[in-house]
Amino acid sequence: MPIRLLVVDDEVDFLESIVMRIKLRGFETHGVTSGTAALEHLEANPDSTDIVMLDIKMPGMDGLETLRQIKTSFPELEVIVVTGHGSQEYNRLGRELGAFDYLIKPIRLDTILERIEAAYSSRHPGSGD
Repeated sequence: MPIRLLVVDDEVDFLESIVMRIKLRGFETHGVTSGTAALEHLEANPDSTDIVMLDIKMPGMDGLETLRQIKTSFPELEVIVVTGHGSQEYNRLGRELGAFDYLIKPIRLDTILERIEAAYSSRHPGSGD
């Protein structure tokens, strides 16, 4: 079964591009443009996602609040925080809230895929065999 990924990013061009590129690599991938939409998707489809790739800087509910709510309601999900505005403070806060990893845009596709697979393996030991 392919890894199921939810990508959350308000930059529509980035979102559409990354969803398409990851799908082409065999992952089951869905994209939404806000933290609220991510939570609604997870609530409506509780078994549809293994990993969330989450932008930090978004209008409305930002990525840190979205992360907090995901980890409260869906603690089994691994979340990879992504931002174009890297800072040590966001990195620290993301990790304190339970993020698996913190990546700064621009990110090479192979790096994204490696981190997704590592996050999945952390919850499903032996899955890479």
